[in-house]
Amino acid sequence: MDSPRLSRRLLRSALSALTLALVTTALVGGGAHERSPALSDTAASAAMTFDEEFDGSAGSAVNGSRWQIETGDNVDNHERQYYTAGNRNAALDGQGHLVITARKENPNNYQCWYGTCQYTSARLNTSGKFTQAYGHVEARMKIPRGQGMWPAFWMLGDDIGQVGWPNSGEIDIMENVGFEPGTVHGTLHGPGYSGSAGIGAGYTLPGGQAFADAFHTFAIDWAPDSITWSVDGNVYQHRTPADTNG
Repeated sequence: MDSPRLSRRLLRSALSALTLALVTTALVGGGAHERSPALSDTAASAAMTFDEEFDGSAGSAVNGSRWQIETGDNVDNHERQYYTAGNRNAALDGQGHLVITARKENPNNYQCWYGTCQYTSARLNTSGKFTQAYGHVEARMKIPRGQGMWPAFWMLGDDIGQVGWPNSGEIDIMENVGFEPGTVHGTLHGPGYSGSAGIGAGYTLPGGQAFADAFHTFAIDWAPDSITWSVDGNVYQHRTPADTNG
């Protein structure tokens, strides 16, 4: 089966006490490789601090000096998959993509919050590998299709181990739920505005298009006094401390 693909990923100055994370639980068609287009003038003028091209031989795992592969189930979200290590569910395709594959299987009697897990998948982050304050952060992805899917690209405070969530803060650059194939969401979570009370907005593709049909670039521009979200260069949300009563 084909899988969702994250193409050459360009991350510039990112996150204050924040680290990057990527998770998807999907099975979708692939498609020809597409290189990332030229960055915006703002992004291009910034100092590059993290640039992941996913170069490597087909079937190889991600660079362990940059990426941490989480394992186990996610109790907080009540998910039905078990995240595996190595390259079984997250591997390079030899063409500049990281391919994350969810499978309906349980080869090792994995146990989830509700009992025996039904699926395997992958979940990656840069915790302990990369963290930084402010700047432009983007990823070019082709996301999953289907009811029950929930791909996401987000950032968490690197002090989460000390202060917990949501006090650590969270910036969701992109989230998509399967029943909204043409819409993604950008959201802030923090003390007093977390979970369903998160502060955010959605972006919907025109003409009934679905995000699973092609690669798209999801980005934020983060300054000390604002965060701006965009899809393919189209700005759809701008937030300041006033939005959080901060």
